[in-house]
Amino acid sequence: MLNTRFMMGTVAGLALLSGLTSAQAEEITIATVNNGDMIIMQELSSIWEKETGNTINWVVLEENVLRQRVTTDIATGGGQYDVMTIGSYEAPIWGRQDWLSPLNDLPGFDYDDLIPTVAANLSAEDTLYAVPFYAESSFTLYRKDLFKQAGLTMPDQPTWDQIRDFAAKLTDKPNEVYGLCLRGKPGWGENLFVFGTMVNTFGGRWFDENWNTTIDTPEWKAALDYYLDVMTKYGPPGATSNGFNENQTLFQTGKCAMWIDATSAAGRVFDPAQSDVADKVAFTASPVAEVPKGNSAFWAWALAVPASSHKQDVAKEFISWATSADYVALVGKEKGWVAVPPGTRLSTYENPDYIAAAPFAATTLDAIESADPNDATAQPVPYSGIQYVSIPEFQGIGTTVGQNISAALSGSMSAEQALQSSQRSAEREIRRAGYGN
Repeated sequence: MLNTRFMMGTVAGLALLSGLTSAQAEEITIATVNNGDMIIMQELSSIWEKETGNTINWVVLEENVLRQRVTTDIATGGGQYDVMTIGSYEAPIWGRQDWLSPLNDLPGFDYDDLIPTVAANLSAEDTLYAVPFYAESSFTLYRKDLFKQAGLTMPDQPTWDQIRDFAAKLTDKPNEVYGLCLRGKPGWGENLFVFGTMVNTFGGRWFDENWNTTIDTPEWKAALDYYLDVMTKYGPPGATSNGFNENQTLFQTGKCAMWIDATSAAGRVFDPAQSDVADKVAFTASPVAEVPKGNSAFWAWALAVPASSHKQDVAKEFISWATSADYVALVGKEKGWVAVPPGTRLSTYENPDYIAAAPFAATTLDAIESADPNDATAQPVPYSGIQYVSIPEFQGIGTTVGQNISAALSGSMSAEQALQSSQRSAEREIRRAGYGN
């Protein structure tokens, strides 16, 4: 039977606001990423401002820049932001360091409606430190019309070898159709989002059980050689500048036959108002290689309140509004159900309007719920995480490795040099931090 939660408050999604009006109007500063779901949040927030009398100073940044800015501010206690958009990597680490305010007491908030695996990845010691705005795994999007024309059939569980064969047959560079689009922009949250899963399924890991670095290894070499081969032969030009947003634009305008990336892209790719290929798209699981696990990423973009904020109550009021089931209903009403933030609330996946508009809903939910950060590698490891390692030092390590992978893609560094440089850099950081001692 359908849950009645989301049947309430669907009229403009404002029911939650009735008890949120602050006694004195405040201006809060919110730092967020320039992804499509957050752009919608920024647009619709004028409703919250009107109802509460509060105002918002928005700081909207590209992903790598956002991470740099909020990390600097949170680590120094700068207090520049009242709400930060952070991820499942930062939330538990920063929460344990008392840099974030606990969010277990948001006003009028339905915690039981959160997808348990998502909430768990934003918590530390049973304390929620960031509330999910949307969550994602990874999957394969492809042009079913191009596959049909070429006489190809996409399996339910493709291998990376099959993806390469398909890409070779579907690439049509004179007509600007590229067989495979993958992220090339450097960054642990950019090119490593997919490449990190490739390492897992090719049998690699970042560190062994004793925290010895294992980057310059045959498994990493096999993954990197594959990545460079398909991106050079079948990818778009200038791929080192392409992150999530850039590849989304390429795919939506018909430039990519296949795109392997975040499940959160589906809402825009299937939206005819935003996508030229909305009626030509199909989807399947992320590819596997030697190892049938660790091939699907996990990430959640979430809203958090830094402990340094002097406007805690208003910041929490906004988060409670922007991550509620009522907000989901508001997006569905104003932007269409295909555009609602995915992967956070159980009620979204019980909503017949969303299910009817989003053919990818069940696949997305299954990918998110089955992604296991505690079991993503062929061999044992001392860390959790799928495409990242849940230690504070990984932000620096991952940034360097992402830069080296991008340098290899651009041709300014060989694959061997990229792995050797990454190995040395990671070894220094791990040794300096005292892991394995």
